[in-house]
Amino acid sequence: MKPRQKRIALIAGGLASLAIAAGLALNALDSNIALYVTPTEVAAGKAPQGKAFRIGGLVKEGTIKRQDMTVSFIITDTAKEIPVAYTGILPDLFRDGKGAVVQGRLGSDGVFAATEVLAKHDENYMPPEAKHAIDQAQKGKP
Repeated sequence: MKPRQKRIALIAGGLASLAIAAGLALNALDSNIALYVTPTEVAAGKAPQGKAFRIGGLVKEGTIKRQDMTVSFIITDTAKEIPVAYTGILPDLFRDGKGAVVQGRLGSDGVFAATEVLAKHDENYMPPEAKHAIDQAQKGKP
């Protein structure tokens, strides 16, 4: 093999290795990304099927029901409501009427099976996505 052919083979091998590494990194990122969807979009059928995503809004007053370690509640953007079931320990600040973002998957029965629940941390804060969803839902109301 001539020196020129060796250089070309080395460059081609390096580019192939770089392409494989980039492909693996993008695949890992794609499988860990959770899109944000509003309850109105979920009700309209725009939620990702078979993938994890996030829903944000307000916890509807009087809907928190506890049974052992499973908690069920309704999250709303004031226009549409999505029932949520979560098994685990909730954040201390999780309450009726307060902002929350839940991550998980939508079941075939229409209940959102949450794997993570995030609650607001003080009186003036709401996750930006949840605030935007509630504002958009209120604009759409007559």
